[in-house]
Amino acid sequence: MLPSSFFVPLMTIGLLVCSNVFMTFAWYGHLKFKAAPLLIVILISWGIAFFEYCLQVPANRYGHAVFSAAQLKTIQEIITLIVFVGFSVWYLHEPVRWNHLVGFGLIIAAAFFIFKKW
Repeated sequence: MLPSSFFVPLMTIGLLVCSNVFMTFAWYGHLKFKAAPLLIVILISWGIAFFEYCLQVPANRYGHAVFSAAQLKTIQEIITLIVFVGFSVWYLHEPVRWNHLVGFGLIIAAAFFIFKKW
């Protein structure tokens, strides 16, 4: 059997990916429904965000056993960007331009400095 030090990071990342899918739909899914009343959109988004929190909180709780808070936030942001790019192209039908990718790449490169043991 593999040690729990293998499963905790894997579980943390899996929970963060799932929570980000919910978060992205909660924050940006309504952009396709601009005619919907704002109050309804807020309530629906809040309902979707509930499920995001149900995944995010355990991810951070379990993940903090092997990652620092700064590392957890960095993992979260990188996953957010990856999920958002897919969502933007697939759901919103918006192109991802080269400058977006460069900017996202710089954020991902920042992870090197956060995870590097100096």
